[in-house]
Amino acid sequence: MEQNIEKHTIAVLVDNEPGVLARVIGLFSGRGYNIESLTVAEVDNAAHLSRITLVTSGTRMIVEQIKAQLDRLVPVHKVRDLTDEGPCVERELALIKVAGTGDKRIEALRLADIFHAKVVDATLTSFVFELTGTTSDVNDFVALMTQLGLVEATRTGVVAMAKGQTGF
Repeated sequence: MEQNIEKHTIAVLVDNEPGVLARVIGLFSGRGYNIESLTVAEVDNAAHLSRITLVTSGTRMIVEQIKAQLDRLVPVHKVRDLTDEGPCVERELALIKVAGTGDKRIEALRLADIFHAKVVDATLTSFVFELTGTTSDVNDFVALMTQLGLVEATRTGVVAMAKGQTGF
């Protein structure tokens, strides 16, 4: 019996203290779960809370286990599976360095315009583009830039928020 592998975006509200991220990552590595994307930032300075947004994949049973185990960790206040909750906004930021001259340089600028990427650094032989969009948008842009002289790329990982009036 074949089980479907699903990708899920999970948001976790945690205490902003040393070692919390290590505990979350330890939960994944200790059980052989993969983290495809991970972002962490303080979201409430007064309450000392941080939000971890992670993308993982597995069967429905594995994703349910991940959520249950995250919910049992001491510094965790709340776990939300944004994928299961309905529509959400997901974005990723990337910086992409492309080297090239002549026609390749012109084509890189043209494609950047199509993707709404911003030039944040330019030399006579290279550009650094800033792109914010879905993971798919970033993947597509990086694939095109690879053909034109991609030198380096760095990405933030997915940040996500449920649509509508509900908060964390």
